[in-house]
Formats: sequence, C-alpha cells, structure tokens
Amino acid sequence: MIKPAYIKHIHLILLSLIIIAGSQKAIAGGFSYNNNKTVLGSVKHHIVLPKETLLDIVRNFGLGYNELSLLYPKMDPWIPEPGQNLLIPTQWVLPSTKFHGLVINLPEMRLYHFLPKIGMVSTYPVGIGDIGWETPVSEGRVTHRQVDPTWVIPKPLRAKYGITSVPPGPNNPLGKYWLGLSQKGYGIHGTNFPWGVGRLVSHGCIRLYPEHIVLLFEKVSVNTPVEIVYEPVKIGFQDQNIFMEVHPDIYNRIPDLQAQTLSRLHELDILSSVSFSLVKDALEKQSGLPVRVGFLKKGGDDTLAVKTAD
Repeated sequence: MIKPAYIKHIHLILLSLIIIAGSQKAIAGGFSYNNNKTVLGSVKHHIVLPKETLLDIVRNFGLGYNELSLLYPKMDPWIPEPGQNLLIPTQWVLPSTKFHGLVINLPEMRLYHFLPKIGMVSTYPVGIGDIGWETPVSEGRVTHRQVDPTWVIPKPLRAKYGITSVPPGPNNPLGKYWLGLSQKGYGIHGTNFPWGVGRLVSHGCIRLYPEHIVLLFEKVSVNTPVEIVYEPVKIGFQDQNIFMEVHPDIYNRIPDLQAQTLSRLHELDILSSVSFSLVKDALEKQSGLPVRVGFLKKGGDDTLAVKTAD
C-alpha cells in the first residue's frame, strides 16, 4: 500500500516540474510587447521540494538570486521549508528605454533583448559589478563575439591571482561565450559560478547563467546596440492599469527615490491617475514585484505609455 505522504511527495514533484517547464518555455521564447503593454509575464507559484535550495528554485525559473530573496529576505537560502508555497516573480516591467537591442537595468540585475521588428523581447537575470567595481551606465554596441574566451586578468587583480590570464575551461570565470562591448574592458558572458547571477559579484562585466548565454549568443550579432541603465523604479502599463516595480538602489545613486518617482509620474502625465499611498508602499517594500498603483482614465490619453527615453 502506497503511503499518503509518498503520494503527496510525488504530487509536489510533478506540480513543480509542470510549473518550471512552463516558465522556462515562456522565458526562452520571449514575450510580446508594445508601447502600451510594457508589463511582461505573470506571477507563478512553487511548492518547495525536499532538499531543494532557494538557489535551485531561482535558476529553474530563470531568475536571479536577488529576485526571490527580496520577497523572502528571512528565508534560509540553503534550507527552505519543504512544502512551502512560494510566490515566483516571473513578471517584469520594461525599463524606460528605446526598446532596441540589449538593455541591462543594473538595480534589478536583469537583461532585456528587444526585437522591435517583431515586437518580442526575451529577458535574463544577470550578475553585475560589485561595490568598487560597479558596472557603468553607458550606451554602446557589441563589437565582437567569441567562443571559449581567454580571461585576461585586469592588472589590479594579477597580484591576487598570481597569473596574467586564464585559458578556456571549467576554471574560466567568463564561461564559454563572450560578447565584447564597445566600452573597453567590459563584456557580457557566461560564468563558472552560476550562483553569482542576481548578485554583485563581477569586476564590472555582466554574467549570465550558462544556459542563458547560449541562447543570447546565438541571437546577438556584432553592432547590436547595448544600453546599460540605472532604473530602480520602473513604471509600466497593461490594460489601462499602471504598474510600478521597485528595486533597491544597489549603488546608492539616488538621493531621494520618492522625489525621483514623483517626477517620473509627472513627466508621464499620470500623477493624478495613481494612488500616492500605493506608490509610497511600493517604494518602502522594494519587493521587485510589479504592483498596480493606478488606472488610466477612460477617454484619456492612451499614448502616455510611449513617453519613454528618447
């Protein structure tokens, strides 16, 4: 006779596999978007399995460590409680950019690959520069693509490592694929340390999971535009709803986040369409999860959402 506990365990495994498969398929295939639909994906749920770590969960859902740790800051990442029902933040507001090429938003530690001709965007979590090695805000392009790159160690680090370069292989922190940028010394690459995705870990470069850099490398060509932005507060639109997504100011660059947010809402001409209490609550929680803060009035200006960066 099969024990009820065993049946429950098998049910949890099957449920989790179904959710994970569906999530990865959506992320790999990309999302449709337009100027008035700038909120992607949907929130999911996951039942923690025995011996499953928080790091396993985020990678299975195509997330970075920061995205789930913001929602569950007190959870032990190595020993989450089995059977716990977790909210999975597989929903994002697009940054206010040109919606073209590669866009990396540093505070959320996430990369967006826009294909404007077909109105599709794919998105991947990234690891970025640590304090003291901050990834710079910039605009540029992909200058070269390389398989099995050699890591030429920056001069300030050579004394630490005792060598000047690391050849291709499992010990190379660049992983198997490298997209070099016009910003000298910076690139987008894989990693031999996947748990650094969603963290401040690099010396300025942008790291992806090995399975994600493969997908991106295949789709990105030389001269693809690359924009690195710093936007802890994003504002998006979907079905006339106004959403906000707030992340921590990881590099402490925004003196007054509330003032900057109100200025952005005023710039979009939607300040009167949002609830100040909901905006304030989102700014305080900084959960990284899109939350509804208002509604565009019927008969109003539906072109508000197109007021992105020029």
